[in-house]
Amino acid sequence: MTKKIVAGIDIGGTNTKLGLVDEAGRILMHQTLRTASYDDAEMFAKELSSLLLYEARKFEDSILCGLGIGSPNGNYYTGIVEFAPNLPWKGRVPLARFFKDATNLPVAITNDAKAAALGEMVFGGAKGMEHFLFITMGTGLGSGIVSQGSLVYGHDGFAGEMGHMIIKEQSNRLCGCGRYGCLETYASATGLRKSYMKFLAERDKRADEVPENIDAKYIYKRAQAGDKDAIASFEYTGYILGLALANAAALFSPEAIFLFGGLTRAGQFIFNPTIKSFEKNLLNIYKGKINILPSSLNESDAAILGAASLIWNELNNSKG
Repeated sequence: MTKKIVAGIDIGGTNTKLGLVDEAGRILMHQTLRTASYDDAEMFAKELSSLLLYEARKFEDSILCGLGIGSPNGNYYTGIVEFAPNLPWKGRVPLARFFKDATNLPVAITNDAKAAALGEMVFGGAKGMEHFLFITMGTGLGSGIVSQGSLVYGHDGFAGEMGHMIIKEQSNRLCGCGRYGCLETYASATGLRKSYMKFLAERDKRADEVPENIDAKYIYKRAQAGDKDAIASFEYTGYILGLALANAAALFSPEAIFLFGGLTRAGQFIFNPTIKSFEKNLLNIYKGKINILPSSLNESDAAILGAASLIWNELNNSKG
């Protein structure tokens, strides 16, 4: 019996991850390529398509049925990557069409956080859930909103940019979007570092006592060692995130909120203050109904599984 498989492609500013995935969520092959090596998007699509078609033929009992793509600023409705600042292709790039022309297969595209939310629903802890939020915390903060079992895209395909909700009106934290005070300037690895440096400055820490390359991993290790400034930085980050999630809960009434990404490796240092702030600021009618949970997706596989989930979702919905 012929088995169906799909391709999952996750495009990042530095690397692109791609793989073949079966209906059970098993990654049959995976590979990483440097995105920056391709200054022409159409050639990028042709070369990746050729590679995937070649690899798919190795599985003689399987048939490649479609491609799912997670990309910064990927528009689900149009198939266009729009003005992605960290990709080598500028402007509006019809990436889904390029892949479709190269493979003659169904192609679906969305941004990486939305794709990961689908991955959680299809292969992770949100199985069986109809309403949940998925938050990715790395360099920035991304989000995917699932309502009635479907991703929320809004009228233009870009709904759910929680990282760009302004959480502090008179903030000096400049976001990559060009505005000040966005959530991701506080609740992300970048935001954590800014908070840590602020606490150090307030304690008049000498410059020669502070390492040059401070990152979230360093701050986590300092927190484990009992560093008060590091612990305070996590508590402040969690407070801001919990407040934002309480506001989001009032809008979407989710069953659960899943946290994913590098910052969640800090465990209790980020989860405890987030949950405390969330419960404190949550409207009474929602109390006891919404859990904040770690994603059950393997971080190294999540990008490919999320993109694969996008096309599996399309193929399954088209059956009806």
